[in-house]
Amino acid sequence: MKNKMRACSVVEIITPKKVLLNGLWFGPAKPKRAIIWVHGLGSSAFSKLDIVQKLADKNTAVMIFNNRGHDKISRIARAGEKRIGKTVLGGSAHEVFTDCADDIQGAINFVKRAGVKNIWLVGHSTGCQKSIYWASRKGRGVKGIVLLAPISDYSAEMYLKGKRKITLAVKAARALVAKGKKHELLPSDLWTDYFDAQRFLSLYTPESREEMFTYAQPKKIPRLLQSVKLPILAVFAGQDEFADRPAIDIAEWFERNTEANLETLVVPSAPHSFHGKETQVSTAIKDWIGGQ
Repeated sequence: MKNKMRACSVVEIITPKKVLLNGLWFGPAKPKRAIIWVHGLGSSAFSKLDIVQKLADKNTAVMIFNNRGHDKISRIARAGEKRIGKTVLGGSAHEVFTDCADDIQGAINFVKRAGVKNIWLVGHSTGCQKSIYWASRKGRGVKGIVLLAPISDYSAEMYLKGKRKITLAVKAARALVAKGKKHELLPSDLWTDYFDAQRFLSLYTPESREEMFTYAQPKKIPRLLQSVKLPILAVFAGQDEFADRPAIDIAEWFERNTEANLETLVVPSAPHSFHGKETQVSTAIKDWIGGQ
């Protein structure tokens, strides 16, 4: 594998709640349009750069930023702090899902202040849930949303780990929350990945707000998803290792349960990361944005 050098600018985003987030800006400083990339669970501003760089051109900038869920465990920094005071932890282990609305709004505000009015969101993996949650709460300031590999984390873990293992971990997480220890990590003998109690319950219980792609619950109406009226492009990985059913079935569920102007695409043989399919994915996104 060859070393790569990518031309970009470093950006600092201050959210409405005064959290400091770092990111990278690809493309022109004064573009006609901008794409804001929302990374997935435990990823970062350095993920999916092979797609991000292909999306940027002379008229299009792409900003990918660290939301509060970047990496496994990270420190949440406050704007203007002169010294480190009480440490508040984020990362995929400790983030509070609903904070994503503040993170994304901060990114949108940053792009608007750069003079760009034509703005699009692209979420990958759990970044899809974050993008839809932001749209359900805010819904203004972007032209549309691209969902890349929108998979239910709940259904994925039921498929990969099984009901018994999740049930035991949920019981332990609820016990911690009841004791006022919602940010205590689950015991490693129950769950080998790092999640605190509230984060685990948000990801892996069927009634949580984060469980909005409810294709594994046939009787549940996905009201949060249905509340979003922005145009949506949903791109599914044909060989998604986290999917509990064929990609075409999940795509059809979205078509039945989304009230927005929706287009779907299944990329054959693609894994969840879309590795090896970056050109096809970036072309599909650019074509869809150009057609709106």
